[in-house]
Amino acid sequence: MIDETGKQLGVFPLEEALRLAQERNLDLIQVTEKVEPPVCKLGDYGKYLYSLEKKEKTTKTKAGEIKGVRISFAISPHDLETKAKMAEKFLKKGYRVRVELILKGRQKALGDFAKGKMNQFLETLGKLTPFKTERDLKREPRGFTMIITKQ
Repeated sequence: MIDETGKQLGVFPLEEALRLAQERNLDLIQVTEKVEPPVCKLGDYGKYLYSLEKKEKTTKTKAGEIKGVRISFAISPHDLETKAKMAEKFLKKGYRVRVELILKGRQKALGDFAKGKMNQFLETLGKLTPFKTERDLKREPRGFTMIITKQ
């Protein structure tokens, strides 16, 4: 058993542990039941639940969050590699990545060239890390977008 300050008190029978908790106006909280005898601690049960909720919120997976990488129509090969490395970092951290190719003005008429740039980016990224496409290349009013995730 562990008291409210974190100090280990030792192994107690259930009745004695309950009596000790009652004397200190605290609750007897079972921390884990996987071991024999089960580990318990003295403390405020409301605070314990609050700390568990807080811990659960901070350990949520990042799979639902999306990071974005924008590439332009006239991007140089070196800049394309830099953007691919940035996307690789996001994928390794567990994020989904939205890859956007923004088209302006007359660039919108050259859709095939833009698709080639996007494929060039995907080839560069494929050399760095494996990935899978969650949403295929899609034409939008501002250009092309796609969403990729870690494989």
